Amino acid sequence: MEHEVQTIRIAGIIKQSIVDGPGLRLVVFTQGCPHDCPGCHNPESHDPAGGYDCPVENILRELDKNPLLMGITLSGGEPFTRPGELLPLVHAARERGKNIWCYSGFTFQELLARAKTSPETGQLLALLDVLVDGRFVLEKKDLTLRFRGSRNQRILDVP
Repeated sequence: MEHEVQTIRIAGIIKQSIVDGPGLRLVVFTQGCPHDCPGCHNPESHDPAGGYDCPVENILRELDKNPLLMGITLSGGEPFTRPGELLPLVHAARERGKNIWCYSGFTFQELLARAKTSPETGQLLALLDVLVDGRFVLEKKDLTLRFRGSRNQRILDVP
């Protein structure tokens, strides 16, 4: 049987970020988002058919290239539209001792409800160190907030 290459549908990657969580981080922008928040900073990531398929091993190679990276941040798009695709990446990052942040337009409570019918959602949620939850709300946009775009969003210590 042939080895199946594990891929993630992504909008792009930032190899070094200091604004998507603490320390230096690798950011993976997943492709596809159902929220369509007015004022979204990444509207090109909304179309689930957009972006490109990226092998997980390519992302891990980028992670391994830079020993200064503290962890991975999953952003979007909406990471929880494809939790199964993200699981191999998150497991491998954890094995490397990296922490995992995730931005989701879903609230923590909405994700817990989704996990009842989507085991992969529950598995991904359980592997996160931090979840920044809630839709971006333009009327609550606040540039002084650290790691968040609008005042309604929460930074949650998942474990």
